[in-house]
Amino acid sequence: GTAQAAMDQLRERELIDLIKACTQPVLGICLGMQLLGRRSEETRGVDLLNIIEQDVPKMTDFGLPLPHMGWNRVYPQAGNRLFQGIEDGAYFYFVHSYAMPVNPWTIAQCNYGEPFTAAVQKDNFFGVQFHPERSGAAGAQLLKNFLEM
Repeated sequence: GTAQAAMDQLRERELIDLIKACTQPVLGICLGMQLLGRRSEETRGVDLLNIIEQDVPKMTDFGLPLPHMGWNRVYPQAGNRLFQGIEDGAYFYFVHSYAMPVNPWTIAQCNYGEPFTAAVQKDNFFGVQFHPERSGAAGAQLLKNFLEM
């Protein structure tokens, strides 16, 4: 789906304020992570949830195919509980053309032509650009870590 369609659905269902008010851990996956940002470049610009004060631009291709699709290494910050028990450089599965640049809320990075945010955290809000549900043992461990928070 697109950021615009997702935000339209959240608005239509009156979920935006509810999401922002959550105090329990929240995990956004792929587009769900992007929605945590401030604004997406997708479809001429889309205002997002603005939980993470960071825009979400289209990735620069650097001669690489877009979307970024397939397995890539993720490098988490040491000690982040979302990545507990997951080795540095573990492979996760990605499918995306938009990505947050590395920013103060980045808790894991990936490189596809240049570094980008693979995972983000602000307070109880977590986001992962990859698909943990399609990422084998590392993804299962990440989901287990999240569910145990």
